[in-house]
Formats: sequence, C-alpha cells, structure tokens
Amino acid sequence: MQLVRQKEHQTQQGHRIAAAARGRLGMAAMAALLVAGLATGCGSADPGKADKAAKAKAAAGAEAGAAGARANSAAQLKAAQQARAVASKKWGLAKPPLMAPAAPKTKPEITTRDGFEVEDQENLPPVFTTVPTEDKVVFLTIDDGAEKDPEFLKMMQELKLPYTAFLSDYLVRDNYPYFKQMQAAGVTLNNHTLNHRYMPALSYEKQRQEICGQQDTIQKQFGKRPTLFRPPYGNYNEDTLRAAKSCGIKAVPLWNEEAFPNRMDWREWDKDLHPGDIILTHFRGKEDWKGSMTDMIRHVMKTVTAKGYAVARLEDYL
Repeated sequence: MQLVRQKEHQTQQGHRIAAAARGRLGMAAMAALLVAGLATGCGSADPGKADKAAKAKAAAGAEAGAAGARANSAAQLKAAQQARAVASKKWGLAKPPLMAPAAPKTKPEITTRDGFEVEDQENLPPVFTTVPTEDKVVFLTIDDGAEKDPEFLKMMQELKLPYTAFLSDYLVRDNYPYFKQMQAAGVTLNNHTLNHRYMPALSYEKQRQEICGQQDTIQKQFGKRPTLFRPPYGNYNEDTLRAAKSCGIKAVPLWNEEAFPNRMDWREWDKDLHPGDIILTHFRGKEDWKGSMTDMIRHVMKTVTAKGYAVARLEDYL
C-alpha cells in the first residue's frame, strides 16, 4: 500500500511539473505573439514611413546608377580621346581633332539659302550650304569616287572622323567593295548622278534618268536608297530639283568651302569657317592633286582644328 501511494504521489508530482512547464511555454508563446502583434501594429500604423523609405532607397539606387553611368561615360570619353591622340600622331596631324558634341535632340529646320531658289522652291527639296546650328561643327562631304585609296579608309576609321559620300556610278562601278567598306564603317552613300553630267543642259526626263538611275543603283549595290543629292558642279535648275524630288530626294546640300591637299577655297567673303558649314572635297589622288587623300585630310583638319571646330556627322543634323 505504501508503494502504491508513493507511485500515486510521484505521478501527481509529474503532472504538476508538466502543467507548470506547459504554463511557462504558453506564457512564452503569448509573449512572442504579443511582440509580433506590436511590431505589426507599428508597421501598419504609419505606412507612409515605409513608403518614404522605399522611395528614398529607390532614389539612392537611381543616383548610384546615374553616377556609375557618368563615370563610365567619362572613362569612355577619355579612352576615345587617348585613342584619337595616338591615331593623330600616327597620321601626322599637328593636333588631335576636336570631339563633336552629341547629335541634337531636335534637328534644325533646313531651308533654301537666299539666292539659291528656283521657281516653286517651297515645294522642292531645300538647297543649302550651311546647316543652321550654334554648335561649333562643320561637315565633311566627299564627291565622285574616282580615287579608291585604302589608306584613306584606314585613316578616317582610326581618327573616327565622320564624312558623307556623294557618288557617281561611272566612277564607282569598278570597285563597289571599296565603298561597301566605307558604308560598313558608318558612312552614308548619297547620290551624285550616274554619269556626272551638267544637269541644266539636260531635259527633265534625262535629268530624272541620271538621278533616279543612281538611286536604283545605290539601292541595288548598297541596300539603301539615298535621301540626299548633290548635282554635279553644284549646278541645277527647277527641273533638277523636280526630278530629284520624284526620285525620293529630301535635301540638296551644296558647300561653303572646298578642300585640297594644299589649300582651302572659300565661298564667303570673310574666308572663314562658320558653325554648320559644309566642306566639299573629292575622291582624288596624286594624278589630279599635289598630294594624296590622306594629305588632303591632314590639311583640312589642320584648318578645322586650329579654328576650334569639330567635324560632325551631317545626317545627325538633317
């Protein structure tokens, strides 16, 4: 009997210990729930603070990203300048060419230069020698296509100098791949007629054959139909512009200066560069000039850089 009572006593004591333990665990669980509830209550009581914190974090991330982009852009610019300086020394330039500004977000309105109009000009492609801009830039354009100097292609690529070509097929057709290399480097190939004829002496239909025929040829050979046209010798009449428009031409850039290996010819009385001026030169070599195409570029860039101008891409402004 004593043994039974002792076992009962031990069993009851075990039940009390277990109950006490359950009580302590219950109190701990309730305390944890209470803390969680208070924390949740604090978060939900002022959602504006969380929103502000999220916005601040996002703004900080955006600023960090922008700062990183600026740093990356600055590093790229510095690297480009260093590469251009090395190339300039290689190609015999006295000074590295100046870097052109970014292309304008809004392109300037192009109108026909005073004195260059024909009848019904307002309905025809504009004829101009200068692009209206305040940027201290000029545009290099090269005509015909007779000389195909591989050193010229290499020089322009290494110096990162943009230019626009106006091609006549009778001079180009013996070496289309040369001009495809040029196009692959980012040069736009435009229309200078099939056979480089004096346009005002031709009928409307003959002019149209010259212009539209070259449009078709450039599209076939190079995959893109031009929108710019330069008449041979810079001579045109109303029929020229009407024919050009019918072939898909949007603008007729002429020039304000002409470049040679040993000189610059000027259209304006002040014999100086102006913001947005178009410079003309040609694909010619020592058979026609006192120098090569690379000599011509050296002379052009000596003049342009000394006057504080950069060479920009014409198509970025049209």
